[in-house]
Amino acid sequence: MMKYYVGIDLGGTNIVAGAVDETYQILAKASCKTNLPRPAEGIMDDMAKVAKEAVEKAGLTMDQIENVGIGTPGTANKKTGIIEYSNNLRFLDVPMRQMMEDRLHKTIYIENDANAAAFGEYLAGAGKEVGSLVAITLGTGVGGGVIIDGRILTGFSYAGAELGHTVIVAHGRPCTCGREGCFEAYSSATGLINMTREAMELHKDSKMWEVSKQEGKVSGRTAFDAMRLGDEAAKAVVDEYIDYLAIGVANMINIFQPHVLCIGGGICHEGETLLAPLREKVASQTYARKPENRTQIVTATLGNDAGVIGAALLGMETK
Repeated sequence: MMKYYVGIDLGGTNIVAGAVDETYQILAKASCKTNLPRPAEGIMDDMAKVAKEAVEKAGLTMDQIENVGIGTPGTANKKTGIIEYSNNLRFLDVPMRQMMEDRLHKTIYIENDANAAAFGEYLAGAGKEVGSLVAITLGTGVGGGVIIDGRILTGFSYAGAELGHTVIVAHGRPCTCGREGCFEAYSSATGLINMTREAMELHKDSKMWEVSKQEGKVSGRTAFDAMRLGDEAAKAVVDEYIDYLAIGVANMINIFQPHVLCIGGGICHEGETLLAPLREKVASQTYARKPENRTQIVTATLGNDAGVIGAALLGMETK
């Protein structure tokens, strides 16, 4: 008999729930706005509501659901079920597991949202059928997750694998975490946008100005689009960005040497324009030199569904 699960992706903007079967397929989804800031009780009420809606849309009942998993921003203590801290949600020691068990009367699993998304990619996406995966998401920040032999690497207090907050430039650009020179400060979409704006100010004749006007703003695509129009200043931005990204990616590969490192977020839509030079730069910086021993660098395949699928299947994590 088929088994069914519910995954909830709690984001700063939206709450998304999905009914997922044992073959990792999302049968139905439901969502609502997170509407921050507000008390934890209201957020829990809405998470329970969208979970039930997704189950109903899938033609199931809650009695058929094995368990519910939640991917949440912040430090999620899997042992106690408490969200110890989340600056985005303004949570401090919120007993999420107990609060959701009271609402849904199901076994609840909790995990950091980036880790849950990485677990989804490991089970059903870019890391399917491999032993280990590192997932990096290039968004407003740099999110990350590390899966080794079916286990999510979290550190002893569940605050580990903050890949974006490793330093790649000593005394470099300030990061929102308080450090200087973080991977996130250079390789996030925000970092790329900052580099693009700086280059535009230096090169008033650059096609980046024209492209940004057409797009309505300076974005992570601006330099790539202008480069394709033959703009040298834009090409220099893209080259610099990929240089920094390669340093961070090579660091992750040298530490973990996963079978697969997948890159998600809007910038990964550049495909081989991004990945081909990235692979070349990383190859010269990683310790494993034989081609057959190199980590595969690929695009994440599940998109926004990774968090829902990974959360739903948290109960399958190797203990």
